[in-house]
Amino acid sequence: MQKDGLEKTLEEIFRERADVLYRTGESLSRALKKLDAIAKVIDNNMECIKTFHGEEKSGNIEKLYTETNKAISKHNRAREYARLRYHYLIITREAMGFRRHTWVEETYRIPPKIKHLDMAYAQVQQTENPDDQ
Repeated sequence: MQKDGLEKTLEEIFRERADVLYRTGESLSRALKKLDAIAKVIDNNMECIKTFHGEEKSGNIEKLYTETNKAISKHNRAREYARLRYHYLIITREAMGFRRHTWVEETYRIPPKIKHLDMAYAQVQQTENPDDQ
């Protein structure tokens, strides 16, 4: 059975819609993976900060705080990028007639922003624990 022009056109439209949704979702997924990788760096740095006993030079802890704050800034920028990709996915779905996005919200959770570390806190911790130095 041969397809007429209308059937071929509808088939092409459905394929294109599926492709657009795939690319939009994939873009968001990549952004979230990048965000997760940055969060792991921050978590590792935070563990190092927690285990800091003061035996190291004070410059080391300051450097660690600086590196962590840079990673937090990077995380928050990546979060905004992911949030924008999420917004694009919702708009694309809306444009295609989808009105419920519950599974999208559950699948593509955007983590909250992370607050920067206060360097003054690190310096106070060092002076409060002189036995550790």
